[in-house]
Amino acid sequence: MDSQDQSISPDEIALYDRQIRLWGVKAQEKLRSANILIITFKALANEVAKNLVLAGIGSLTIIDDGIVTEEDLGAQFLVNQDCIGQNRAQAAAPAVRAYNKRVKVYADASGISSKPPEFFGQFDLTIATELDFAMYNVINSACRVAGRPFYAAGLHGFYGFVFSDLIEHDFVITREKSNVPSPINETSTRTILNITSKKENDKMIEMVTKREKYHPLLLANTSPLPDELTRLPRRRKQVTPLLSCLRALWEFQKINHGRLPTFSHQDLESFTKLARDAHQELKLDISTLDSAFLRTFLSNLGSELSPVAGFLGGALAQDVMNVLSAREQPLQNLLLVDGERSVAPIYSLHPFYSMDTPNAMAAVPPAPNPIPLNGHPGIENGQPSIGNGQPGVGLS
Repeated sequence: MDSQDQSISPDEIALYDRQIRLWGVKAQEKLRSANILIITFKALANEVAKNLVLAGIGSLTIIDDGIVTEEDLGAQFLVNQDCIGQNRAQAAAPAVRAYNKRVKVYADASGISSKPPEFFGQFDLTIATELDFAMYNVINSACRVAGRPFYAAGLHGFYGFVFSDLIEHDFVITREKSNVPSPINETSTRTILNITSKKENDKMIEMVTKREKYHPLLLANTSPLPDELTRLPRRRKQVTPLLSCLRALWEFQKINHGRLPTFSHQDLESFTKLARDAHQELKLDISTLDSAFLRTFLSNLGSELSPVAGFLGGALAQDVMNVLSAREQPLQNLLLVDGERSVAPIYSLHPFYSMDTPNAMAAVPPAPNPIPLNGHPGIENGQPSIGNGQPGVGLS
């Protein structure tokens, strides 16, 4: 990736005036020097790319070895009828470039499994979409070795998810100064590093620097919910069964070489058992995971809906911009979207131990050199863990 001058020009200030007013010139300079990688360029990735390119990132690299089909035209707005039969990344690249000529857009038609682990180190941030669970974990591991933030995201009709592993991320928030002293450790993963203050419009304003620690997807996927979400029946019923179904889907893919379950009797029986097991492991009432939800979830697998892609892609792009600019609290760490129920809860899923302990490090899958991307064999589950829940956001 080409390095870029950090000094933002007057023309760019005029172009990005509205967002600079929101987050400042320094944040915009960080955005314009960022090199982003997006893997698999379907409906969700289309939305993410559009928002990031319009925001003025430095460069975007798109990797997808898939071919544009008639089905892609239903929800993917960066390809058209003339693109059918072409490589998906190369076909969509011109439309991406048209959003912002200042952003360098690269299209790579090779498969992600052909990339060596060190490939991911050249990007400031990687977003992997629409992959199976094993491949998400392989890429997550490679990004951790390179010290680069990683997002996994997927769309299944009315349902979708975003997972973030920023490893360790520092950010600054601005707030009105309080008379109550702030605790150094706000949560099990968030620490206050520094607080400075200034007077602004006759008010004392604090600039608070915080640090968030993250865990890889492999460990987050095995984390039980915290007591505050499972202790009371009312709280248990508020936990979406989508979490159990998503875990069951990933487990099914591990067992079945990455494929999605069908409505065959064998697949229905296998997936139902996996979903119920996951629901019970989360200490949730089995009554909230009924056959109607299971069947609806399965019928949505592999499909794309533009409204859900727009919401989820906007949320993911916004979080990426927050991370790159080191402003605002980032996603911690799993966002789920249920478009049928119009809810988008966030669950903070982490092991019960510190990542600094020997047991914790032993639970993280090793990253040999090279990581076996070709064939990406399934990865075994890490140790059980717990996490802290966060309030979600509503879909409008």
